[in-house]
Amino acid sequence: MAKRAIFPDCPPDLAASITDALHARVPGVEVRVGDPPSLDETAALLQGCKAAMLYAVYVSDELLAACPDLESIIYLSTGIETHADLAAVERRGIRLRRMPSYADRAVAEHAAALMFDAARRVTAMDRDLRAGIWKQVMGLELGDRTLGVVGLGGIGREMVRIGQGLGMRVLAWTRSGVPDDLPCEARELDALLAESDVVSLHLALRPETRGLFDAARLGRMKPGAILINTARSQIVDAQALVAALNSGQIGHAGLDVFDTEPLPEDDPLIVLPNVTLTTHAAWYTREAGDRLLDLGFGILDEELRRIETQG
Repeated sequence: MAKRAIFPDCPPDLAASITDALHARVPGVEVRVGDPPSLDETAALLQGCKAAMLYAVYVSDELLAACPDLESIIYLSTGIETHADLAAVERRGIRLRRMPSYADRAVAEHAAALMFDAARRVTAMDRDLRAGIWKQVMGLELGDRTLGVVGLGGIGREMVRIGQGLGMRVLAWTRSGVPDDLPCEARELDALLAESDVVSLHLALRPETRGLFDAARLGRMKPGAILINTARSQIVDAQALVAALNSGQIGHAGLDVFDTEPLPEDDPLIVLPNVTLTTHAAWYTREAGDRLLDLGFGILDEELRRIETQG
């Protein structure tokens, strides 16, 4: 069967979960397993394809110009703003589909894990023990503390429920208003920051949220509070964050996202004792991976049927 579509940058761990049933949903799809190809390699692989499913390749205007047959891109991510030149995609009339809600629980649980680590310093004591240092570190209990959830998409809603289940007082802010069915109290953003012992960010990266947490806004947080970011790093001003951590304005930060990934060895966050860092892996569970592939292949099938129907 002729190649109808391609998945040119499938990582090996996801490839292991691509079942015969998934392949059968999209006959003729080519799956290339391995490291992300270069721009030229990607352009060559996409030649003649009407649709492509992508995991890590950046969708640049240069790539799109080299793939004139391409009509649809299915990106295996929720936050595609950092993975594609959206203006170029729109200008060329290409449909760009993202993956909704496949990792809501996974990301919220990871945010909670970062919150627990910040409160109890688990990784810090683990590092000390491995270095031969026996040092008890005093932590704090999260029950009856105040959790501020910023952003109430699927992940933020899950984080509200987790906080409530832990016995925390939960405050929430979102631009569209807090729904009545969530166990939390609505607050304006600055009021939430002033009251919260833990602030967890769950916003999409958009022009209005880029740099939302600048030096002034970080300064409105309760002194010594914990900041958790599993959303997008560009929501927080990186230099302002380092300054707030150094001054103690922020007591601890749990971060899964960074302006440059992988994180450079000389990044100032690396040497700070009051941060917990993970490798943009909040979404990365077996269950979320299975849901991601199921959604991706399903949407790829939809797009190919639409393209073929339109002729």
